[in-house]
Amino acid sequence: MRRHTRTVTALASALLMATAAAGCSDGGGDHGSASGTDTGSRPNNHEVDVVPAASSSSAPTVDVKNGSFGKMLVDDKGRTLYQFDKDTKNKSMCNGACAAAWPPYTVKSTPAAGKGLKADLLKTSKRDDGSEQVTYNGHPLYRFADDQKAGDINGQNVNAFGAKWYIVNPAGKKVTTKPQNNNGGGY
Repeated sequence: MRRHTRTVTALASALLMATAAAGCSDGGGDHGSASGTDTGSRPNNHEVDVVPAASSSSAPTVDVKNGSFGKMLVDDKGRTLYQFDKDTKNKSMCNGACAAAWPPYTVKSTPAAGKGLKADLLKTSKRDDGSEQVTYNGHPLYRFADDQKAGDINGQNVNAFGAKWYIVNPAGKKVTTKPQNNNGGGY
């Protein structure tokens, strides 16, 4: 638990420093992105594919996978989706450094509900930046930057950016139970 909090804090600090450095640069090259995230620097100095803060999918689908915490929501690439306790119904409270560490699941077209999901619970809501974020049962959905591949569940029960983060089950509820097995995540 403390490792996750330290990781998120270190990631947020690194992203803020990278944003400040990019903003102070007078070079003409493309050294940063419009979102202010720098996916090339990590506190652990190992390469990782980080989903950009405004990640979009042209064929967005939310699916269900059975993992160590039971059935949970995943995106169209099998990556775990989370909810943030600080959010209010259909309103994200995660922007800036928070959105860099917990990239919102944004789309440009209507998301589709995979097998096992209730289509009437799957919607979108407008973020402060104007993008459309996928919601399920009124909860804006996010990925976690430290989840490197499908099946990773490193963000479960992490306390970061003022509240806790949880995976979401097909009923649209946060999962607060302990893992059903001890394999450390995945499905």
